[in-house]
Amino acid sequence: MIMNSAEQHLKRIQDKLQQLLKQHWVLQKENSQLKQELEKSKKYILQQQKNSEGLKQQLDIVKLSAHKMSTSDKKELEKRINSYLKEIDRCIALLGE
Repeated sequence: MIMNSAEQHLKRIQDKLQQLLKQHWVLQKENSQLKQELEKSKKYILQQQKNSEGLKQQLDIVKLSAHKMSTSDKKELEKRINSYLKEIDRCIALLGE
């Protein structure tokens, strides 16, 4: 009787362990899928940001060519150009190392 109870207890532990292993596998698979979706979303966001930046640059060019830039727009464009120049200088410095 005692042996039977111990066997039953061991069987329950094994069953629970099997359930946990299955659940762990399912969660690992879901985690992998979520990581892939996250990476895909990050790439999409980066592409959209690049597109947005390109459109802003095109708008600035159109405004500049039409001479319709306000003083604040001109200052903002100048800041952005200076930022680009600093980034280019930093890249050149890194290439020279």
